[in-house]
Amino acid sequence: MEKMTFPAKEPLYHPREAEIISVSDLTPDEKLFSLRMKNGSQLDHLPGQFVQLSILGFAEAPISVASSPTRKSCFDLAIRRAGTLTAEMHKKVPGDTVGIRGPFGSSFDLSALKGHDLLLISGGCGLAPLRSLIQYCADRPGEFGRVEIIYGARNPDALLFKKDLADWRSASGFGCTVTVDTVRGGECFDGPVGLITVLISPLALDPAKTVAVVVGPPPMYRAVIEELKKKGITSGRIYLSLERNMRCGVGKCGHCTIEHLYCCADGPVFRLDRIEGVRGAI
Repeated sequence: MEKMTFPAKEPLYHPREAEIISVSDLTPDEKLFSLRMKNGSQLDHLPGQFVQLSILGFAEAPISVASSPTRKSCFDLAIRRAGTLTAEMHKKVPGDTVGIRGPFGSSFDLSALKGHDLLLISGGCGLAPLRSLIQYCADRPGEFGRVEIIYGARNPDALLFKKDLADWRSASGFGCTVTVDTVRGGECFDGPVGLITVLISPLALDPAKTVAVVVGPPPMYRAVIEELKKKGITSGRIYLSLERNMRCGVGKCGHCTIEHLYCCADGPVFRLDRIEGVRGAI
């Protein structure tokens, strides 16, 4: 796992100004914001890291970066309207500015993933941070084996990045399967319906050559891990992102502690064999 390296002192505690370049709707509750630093600098993040987003008068919140560092013109944040700050963010339009601290946290361990087949599993909003890794793999195809993506959402209306999902499904070296828990009246969906775990068992994969990455709501983790182990994938080849109640982003407030670990500083990305014995981690 790539350990957290704090940026220079000023970006650590003081937001940098970023301009919103574009805004698009993902679902009725989520929007995608593309931003760039006003001073012309790069965010310089790694896939899996997060930033602290701030709006003057509305505090701040940790948000995963939803784009790859290989795409340097801007960076993306997928934001669900879930509170005062995010509701204010949803009112923003291109040309508006916000504050960005970071990037913070551990990333997906690219050195451990390179040269392997990847099984990337996400549920709900977990596709946002995983998108940064998927884009990275797409931009550097020679560094990875086959990339298999499994994604689940509550219903068709809740699916994120629909265009990306279609593109990944048809991309060379990629596979992409999408499921939803339920299909409500009037919704159109031609994929499988049911829990995300049912998509793992039919996969033909070599556990000795496969690394799995799982990002999603905590309730799905135990069931997904159980299915992965049935396929022969060991704990040392499974990575999880635990974005658990993070607040300050720098390991000071203690809000995201799991026993001796800080999700924001020691994580949010952990290798499973390093946290299996930590109570409350999974």
